[in-house]
Amino acid sequence: MSARIYQPAKTAMSSGTAKTKSWVLEFVPEKPSVKDPFTGWNGASETRSQIKLKFSTLEEAQNYAAAHGLAARVGRPRTRKKTHKSYADNFRYDRISPWSH
Repeated sequence: MSARIYQPAKTAMSSGTAKTKSWVLEFVPEKPSVKDPFTGWNGASETRSQIKLKFSTLEEAQNYAAAHGLAARVGRPRTRKKTHKSYADNFRYDRISPWSH
């Protein structure tokens, strides 16, 4: 059994970081998904691929994987570089590109 531990990224639809604080352990599927010929839906014979376990720290997720004999691969989170932006900078006199309508 193998698993993947990662910290989810923020959604593209919001600027908040609501669901990015926890660590997620999910099982890597051993068999590829199969397309159902009648409905066209993707299906899998494994139910483990539907399970996502959430942990508050990386160490808790790694301890869980070690206790249950899972070979876990950790994906390190990418940190965002925050840039300070001000609305008033749009109207600065030394702006690089001219501001016009």
